[in-house]
Amino acid sequence: MKETLQDLKNRRSVKEYKPEQISDEELMEVLEAGMNASSGGNKQSAIFIVVQNREWIDKLCALNAKIAGAPEGWDVFYGAPTVIVVAASTATPDAVKDGSLCIGNMLNAAYALGLGGRWINRADGMLEDDLGKALLKEAGYEGDYIGVGNVILGYPANGFPAPIEHKKDYYRIIR
Repeated sequence: MKETLQDLKNRRSVKEYKPEQISDEELMEVLEAGMNASSGGNKQSAIFIVVQNREWIDKLCALNAKIAGAPEGWDVFYGAPTVIVVAASTATPDAVKDGSLCIGNMLNAAYALGLGGRWINRADGMLEDDLGKALLKEAGYEGDYIGVGNVILGYPANGFPAPIEHKKDYYRIIR
């Protein structure tokens, strides 16, 4: 239990990755952590599209950068060899919340395994684009989905960032 709490306190987002791909075993551990996240009414509305194909990653990266208004050529995925596009069915009212919990679980699991990870926004805009729709089709998903976020994974090139100091008024206790 103490190890879990230490992982939760020490996990940080990583911006630099080694080019080598993560193992299938590590990937499955991360995906299983995401699948075990809470979901509203246990609807399990979230889906995960794992992209390890460099051509697809480059296309999605360019699209995400365009949506962000980033300079051309900016690598919004920081060279990570694995990108997980997290989406959720719009048929459930808790879709974004469900997907967000999955992302949190996946990032925490990645850190526990020694993997670097980071949440990258703009998955909603990505799945509204023709390329995002083609990705859903390529992955075999039909129906209406909203993009929740992208999880990038890989081996950290330079370790993990140090924990940061928290703001002083992070919480209040009402008794």
